[in-house]
Amino acid sequence: MNMISTAIRWFGISVLVVACVAAANVPRSYAETYIAGQFGVTLPSVAGKSLGEGELTGQLIVPGARVSAQSLDESILFGGKIGHYFKAVPWLGLEAEAYHTTPHIKQQPITFSGPSGPVGTVELPGVHFRVLTIAPLNLMFRYPGTRLQPYIGFGPGIFMARINDPSITQGDSSQSSTKFGLNALAGLRYYLTRHMSIFAEGKFNYVRFSFEENSNFFGFDATYMPIHASGGLSVHF
Repeated sequence: MNMISTAIRWFGISVLVVACVAAANVPRSYAETYIAGQFGVTLPSVAGKSLGEGELTGQLIVPGARVSAQSLDESILFGGKIGHYFKAVPWLGLEAEAYHTTPHIKQQPITFSGPSGPVGTVELPGVHFRVLTIAPLNLMFRYPGTRLQPYIGFGPGIFMARINDPSITQGDSSQSSTKFGLNALAGLRYYLTRHMSIFAEGKFNYVRFSFEENSNFFGFDATYMPIHASGGLSVHF
């Protein structure tokens, strides 16, 4: 938890420093291809219970059975980007990115419901949960012409999730789900030189996972809606 708090603190300080320094030089913008590394944090608590109320599935599950929304832990995020802004339309670009995070499901009371209402509440142990996001085509819009450039972007995401808990799923067995969803972001980029910049951004994901039943565990469908804060260094060509 201390590591996450420290990362958030330094992320905020970095944004303030960039904003202050950028008040100076205002060069023209360039069309460019860029690659970048990114590092940050997943902040599910900002969006509330980021694994929403789910529908239980499985051969032994009564149709209409549901499980309550689940709280997730904060997590370190890391990944990379590659993108291009067009010379003819300098405010428009395309970007692909990938990032990995592990917002584990917390130990918490879970309420199970049937078609006619709540059945009971059970304290379930924490569960390992990891998500790899691949966003192959973000449509990007920026404000060109200055060192400090705000931008927004959105596009489809491929979300690959895996749940694993040996105390529930026997041995190393696990449940996984790969689905399409939404990847959206907004941020600020500051050009240190013509070929190097730093950036800070927030991301939002929306996807509906379907974890299939295995031999020892019911399946469930649930909506994943986290918020991420990240930053990094870009090299421009």
